[in-house]
Amino acid sequence: MQPASFIRLFSLAAIWGSSFLFMRIAVGTLGPAALMTGRVLFAALFLGLMGWLLKKHQLDLKNNWKHFFILGFFNSALPFLLFAYAAQSLTASVLSVLNATAPIWGALIGIVIFRQALTLRIATGLVLGISGVAILVGFDPVVLEPGALVAVFCAAGAAFCYGIATHYTRLAKTVAPYTNAHGSMWTSTLMLAPVMLLFPVQADISLHVALAVLALGVICTGVAYLLYFRLVQDEGATPALTVTFLIPVFGVFWGHVFLNEALGWHTFVGVAVVITGTSLVTGFKPSALFRVKAS
Repeated sequence: MQPASFIRLFSLAAIWGSSFLFMRIAVGTLGPAALMTGRVLFAALFLGLMGWLLKKHQLDLKNNWKHFFILGFFNSALPFLLFAYAAQSLTASVLSVLNATAPIWGALIGIVIFRQALTLRIATGLVLGISGVAILVGFDPVVLEPGALVAVFCAAGAAFCYGIATHYTRLAKTVAPYTNAHGSMWTSTLMLAPVMLLFPVQADISLHVALAVLALGVICTGVAYLLYFRLVQDEGATPALTVTFLIPVFGVFWGHVFLNEALGWHTFVGVAVVITGTSLVTGFKPSALFRVKAS
């Protein structure tokens, strides 16, 4: 991997890891619906501006609108809303680790629905992934708070949605990655806006809350997509798997530094076990990062 790709890789992991920090900052004031509507709207506007400046592909709404709605629902609107609801109770550390279970859910969906083979490696990875989450959540004092268990199920449900989205994109018609991101942000906005109207903001929006929403939309979604697409273009699919493993590391770090979230033995053990389980499920090997690409 080239040095520039390493910088993009760690930047992407740091950005996506920080999304849980920004959720924690803003959700208490805005509520889940308004927060996530703002996120996808700012992301759509940013990606639209970048598309105009970079002369990216047109959305072709006539042929792609159904695809954008399905992808937007499972890959953005519903999981974002579930994560935002969970952020009212759970720490950024717990949220980031639950997010990392998405490949595990994807494997389970593949086995149960698509009859994919259950190998010993995948079975071991599934057991480790579930065990890691149990360690992290079971020994975290946050689960004793009211509504915490419901929040855990919501965050796990968000990761499950990502698993569904992964299988859908494999089966759906081929659409350029940038076009998928841009189109699905607009359809996510259309789906979340009515929900926001049902749960209007009740408190005054401070500057730091407004900046958190802007960061979620522009940086954690818009800029992150651009970094991700460049990584895939330059290095292939491997970096995408690596980002999944790095996000919990940054999620735990940001939560501890900026929100003073406590770190215990269960935090480090839970993160390590989930990452190990996910790597087994996906078949990722760290040595793949250092292989020389064929010219």
